[in-house]
Amino acid sequence: MRKPGKDRQRSFRAFRLAAGFLGALCLTILSGCHGKREQAAFSVPDSFDTSRDYEITFWAKNDTNINQTEIYKQAIADFQELYPNITVNLRLYTDYGDIYNDVITNISTGTTPNVCITYPDHIATYMTGENVVVPLEGLFEDERYGLGGSELLFDGPSREEIVQQFLEECSVEGHYYAVPYMRSTEACYINKTYVEALGYTLPETLTWDFIWEVSEAAVEKNADGTFKLNGGEVLIPFIYKSTDNMMIQMLRQRGAGYSTQTGEVQIFNDTTEEILYTVAEHTGSGAFSTFKISGYPANFLNAGQCVFAIDSTAGATWMGSDAPLVDIAEESLVDFEIEVMTVPQYDPENPQMISQGPSVCIFNKEDPQEVLASWLFTQYLLSNEVQIAYAQTEGYVPVTTRAQNSEEYQDYLSRAGEDNDTYYEVKIKASKLLLDHMEDTFTTPVFNGSTSLRDAAGQLIEEVTKSVRRKETVDDAYMENLYAEVQALYHLNEYGGPAGGKVDLGPLPGAAKALLGILAAAWVLILLYCCCSFRSRRRSRIQ
Repeated sequence: MRKPGKDRQRSFRAFRLAAGFLGALCLTILSGCHGKREQAAFSVPDSFDTSRDYEITFWAKNDTNINQTEIYKQAIADFQELYPNITVNLRLYTDYGDIYNDVITNISTGTTPNVCITYPDHIATYMTGENVVVPLEGLFEDERYGLGGSELLFDGPSREEIVQQFLEECSVEGHYYAVPYMRSTEACYINKTYVEALGYTLPETLTWDFIWEVSEAAVEKNADGTFKLNGGEVLIPFIYKSTDNMMIQMLRQRGAGYSTQTGEVQIFNDTTEEILYTVAEHTGSGAFSTFKISGYPANFLNAGQCVFAIDSTAGATWMGSDAPLVDIAEESLVDFEIEVMTVPQYDPENPQMISQGPSVCIFNKEDPQEVLASWLFTQYLLSNEVQIAYAQTEGYVPVTTRAQNSEEYQDYLSRAGEDNDTYYEVKIKASKLLLDHMEDTFTTPVFNGSTSLRDAAGQLIEEVTKSVRRKETVDDAYMENLYAEVQALYHLNEYGGPAGGKVDLGPLPGAAKALLGILAAAWVLILLYCCCSFRSRRRSRIQ
């Protein structure tokens, strides 16, 4: 005769086994819903095998600035002199989006580069593949080959010498998957001559009210249809290059939602709608436009066809009639006094400006020695020789305190205006702007899908601007439709809602349906267990 105690034990063990299986399966499905896969920790080899030859690829970005290309080439040459068994092949791109698209394509074929200039938003998407990106904690801390390691053949920075705020930007869900390479922010490049001709004086801190008021004053025309300010037929007082940054910064300054750290999209709110109506108003008067719609802000600024041009500090060498990379015909240039200021603020006492700039990630390979070779080159990009040289090409700031505080870099900053090339005043002013406001900068949350959300933020402004220029009506019905279209375009339908309202989320995803089915099965098992336990106890009492 079976003992009742053993019956209960067997039932309980069966229940625990089923519950454990269900729990593991639920975690698997939840992980699949999120989209990110764990990236296996990298085990640093005991030593770097210098008897072997390695060939690594480095994907980098530059615009038309030939100086940046030369710095990359010089850095590779200097590195290969130190490590003659490592060959670095450089592939240049003109756009970060192209790098991102190529990496995504190459993940499926296992042909990713070894080292890549990128953004943390992009890395979060790369991580949807299995063991694609190398987590860097182990490499950071290795005494021999880590940051400031004893076996390095060059003088690299320690972890403490990387600006902590910049390093934190490279953290995705609690792990470091990149190191910062350069940092910039946005700046407003201003035709001060025009501002004063309109009867205004630049404030200490630029505000949105000021920029809209001056822009509206600038669109006044003569009887013949030309603009009073410049006497020409073309004038767009305010042009913004990156409308995604525009929306993100305006929401941040207003304390409104954009997204949570875990990836919940909050951008479809009342404040966003207010911002879009403001954009519509000033687009309608001709006071505002965007880079995607009208063209590069610097070209309008330098031709006397713009008052306020907002672009990255990294674009400073294109700004001003004496700019070294001026991109329009000489006869189109207009001489004017240029000023560099922070982006407009809602609260001048508490400025908020976005921190941006390229980072460097390493892709996993089967050979740990190849990964280590990639890491050595990545560290070399953080050396003073590379950091200072590259920062001098644009309004970038080095990412290490070692480079920032060096005599060479401080001497560079002190020589603003000595020439219109290396010491171009606007460029150095842009760099100083970021150095003076590092504590006022912020970054957006990084998750799989954060790139799409950033694109959606800019798309909202672009669409409203285009619609107004097409004489379309922008009202509540328009906004509701716009929100729905952008949600669908960037697959954001499962989050947020137009003007804070409700959204039809559509049918549940397959993974969610499966999870609900598993939970239902779990409750059935629990009920069966309870029934079995009750019957067992009853049988025991009868016997």
